[in-house]
Amino acid sequence: MAEHLASIFGTEKDRVNCPFYFKIGACRHGDRCSRLHNRPTISPTLLLSNMYQRPDMITPGVDAQGQPIDPRKIQEHFEDFYEDIFEELGKFGEIESLNVCDNLADHMIGNVYVQFKEEDQAAAALQALQGRFYSGRPIIADFSPVTDFREATCRQFEENNCNRGGYCNFMHVKLIGRDLRKKLFGRYRGYRGSRSRSRSLSPRQHRRDREHHDRRDRDRDRDSRDRSRHKHDSRDRDDRKRRHSTPRKSRSPVRDGSEERRARIEQWNRERDENL
Repeated sequence: MAEHLASIFGTEKDRVNCPFYFKIGACRHGDRCSRLHNRPTISPTLLLSNMYQRPDMITPGVDAQGQPIDPRKIQEHFEDFYEDIFEELGKFGEIESLNVCDNLADHMIGNVYVQFKEEDQAAAALQALQGRFYSGRPIIADFSPVTDFREATCRQFEENNCNRGGYCNFMHVKLIGRDLRKKLFGRYRGYRGSRSRSRSLSPRQHRRDREHHDRRDRDRDRDSRDRSRHKHDSRDRDDRKRRHSTPRKSRSPVRDGSEERRARIEQWNRERDENL
């Protein structure tokens, strides 16, 4: 029973715990959700709720006065925000990933997820953010259960075909330019260049994947050895069976025909008479 509950924890089959909160650290039902939101007491990931205020908040591509905004200006505004947040939070430790949601739903709009290399770094950052403001608005920060952003992001959005648009319940992560990414993340050891969306692996996830591949290779080698041993044992059993099995009885000789039997009887009679 315990194994079954553990296997379905945080999935749609789990009728107790909210799968969306488990995967993305946010739920559209909020406190009214019929399932539990298990808030972590420690985590390497922080969620800064609704922190990024895009210049086209009311209508995408249009400012508050109803004037169209150059997409390059929107991207420049976002990258200024991204660099500002990265530099401030980077004071507390190595940042493995920093993701900003481009969703429009209330529970996800402007959400900022920052994943540190170590949990104590995230705890120090959380402590320092208490009572802080950004752009005149209070910063609402908390630990997040999200540690694998590949499970949290929308795959269709990454392929540019999400039909739910900005109201999708999975993360639509806003991207920064390659040069800025290299400037910010390039200071860390092990940086491998630009990463596509948020599903690219962090160093911690690279380690997890290497461990997974190592386990898979070990399992494959063990299966190969088991099959070889089983084949060898089968051959040995067959050899022992042939050596110790009871020899088969030879088949009964083919019976002669009636004429041949009569000729043989007559020969026996002659041989008997000659001996008398």
